[in-house]
Amino acid sequence: MMSRSFLRLCLLLCSPACLLLHQPVQAQTSHVAVNWNQVTGVSKTTPTLQVVVNPMLERGSPIHDGSFSALKELGADAVRFVPWFPYPKMAVAELKPPTSTETFWDFSYIDPIMEDFMKATEGHSVIINFSTIPDWMFRTDKPVQYPEDHDQVFWNYNAGTELRDSTLKELADYYVRLFSWYTKGGFTDELGKFHRSGHHYKISYWEVLNEPDFEHATLPQTYTRIYDAVVTALKKVSPETKFVALGLGSENNPEYFEYFLNPANHQPGVPLEGISYHFYGTPSGANQTIDNWQYAFFDEADGFIGKVRYIESIRKRLAPQTFTTIDEIGNIIGDQTGKSIPDGYWNLSGAMYAYVYVELARLGIDFAGESQLVGYPTQYPDVSMMDWKNGNPNARLRVLALLKDHFGAGDKLVASSVNTSDVTVQAFLTSKGKKLLLINKRNKTIPLELPAEATGAEVQYVNASTGENPASSSSLTDHHFTLDPFTVAVINFKDQ
Repeated sequence: MMSRSFLRLCLLLCSPACLLLHQPVQAQTSHVAVNWNQVTGVSKTTPTLQVVVNPMLERGSPIHDGSFSALKELGADAVRFVPWFPYPKMAVAELKPPTSTETFWDFSYIDPIMEDFMKATEGHSVIINFSTIPDWMFRTDKPVQYPEDHDQVFWNYNAGTELRDSTLKELADYYVRLFSWYTKGGFTDELGKFHRSGHHYKISYWEVLNEPDFEHATLPQTYTRIYDAVVTALKKVSPETKFVALGLGSENNPEYFEYFLNPANHQPGVPLEGISYHFYGTPSGANQTIDNWQYAFFDEADGFIGKVRYIESIRKRLAPQTFTTIDEIGNIIGDQTGKSIPDGYWNLSGAMYAYVYVELARLGIDFAGESQLVGYPTQYPDVSMMDWKNGNPNARLRVLALLKDHFGAGDKLVASSVNTSDVTVQAFLTSKGKKLLLINKRNKTIPLELPAEATGAEVQYVNASTGENPASSSSLTDHHFTLDPFTVAVINFKDQ
């Protein structure tokens, strides 16, 4: 530490040497290298997102129009749609068990959001996940009393761990009727009455349950039986639909993957077409700020990628034909009010998603789904891709759009590196030419020296200065580019 007497002497003498000590330190330039002739792999990864049902997506919500317009404009494939248990009336089509004289099918709160979602994703594949099993199908001490107000959040609609019908026919029949409502124009209920919907949607993928390791504490053996029963029944309705399994909330239980992916544990003829699981980066301790999160989020992302690599070894050994989607990727800082989320958080979270996308592309994962289109105070505001106050896309969605517009399955990954761990780089040979993805993982400005051929290239970027606007563009006058904090940028090289 500099002594007070030395500082006082500097002030008295005002010598250049002393004054130099007080000049701001210039950030050291880091060097990016690319070898376009060295292909390291071919990407299978599609950047996409999930849409979770909540009241802000209802017609009449102040951000309804903006949210679905943003989804339509994005034009992503394999968008995941999840009516979720905290809103039973918007997630469960039969909230009461049938009697000998009456059934209780009701899509009045479910259909509007589903219709708006399908319209916004028209022309693109979707992953539909009606994950919530009616609670009356479980053995419980007493019936679950859900709110009459369909907009009132209810976190306890997950009672019971054992289904009352051990044959699983009751459960499979429920999903056949629900699926038929949206794909076959309607269904015949338990009493033989036909319910007409008029829906004939094409459902590319159907995911069987969500986070069963958390919801109802479902064991892998039980989940595998449920999957077999549901998929066997739904394949008869729609043979062309592909099915996604697991949707695990945690990647920390290898037993789930070992058991489910083993064909010997399934009924003959049941296809193992896809699996999914989730990742959320979180703070590593209480009372942290964004300057702590910038390290915690990426450290956790690295840990997650290591687990993905291990799970992939299981998949390749037991079911190599099965695809993988990581269909919830985001951050949760634990502020349900949204009041303490700094503006820079959205860029940091977007940068982390871009980083995970790159790592998944390197591992050959098929889909990387960012979570989620709309969150808001009391409903995980920290995962939102929309500003719940004005209905504009935030930086998280803008980063996804940047990645989706430039990269996708079929791109060739080429050897690329940078001599700082604060930046991630990956070069791609795409159908639209040579591109270089740059990700600043830190809350500081980082100057880069790019390959000389970058001179004159176009760069598109999302950072704090772009705010809630689409990515900005500029042309490089030379082969240097400065990354502002948490910037995600794409360099588009000119044809040589």
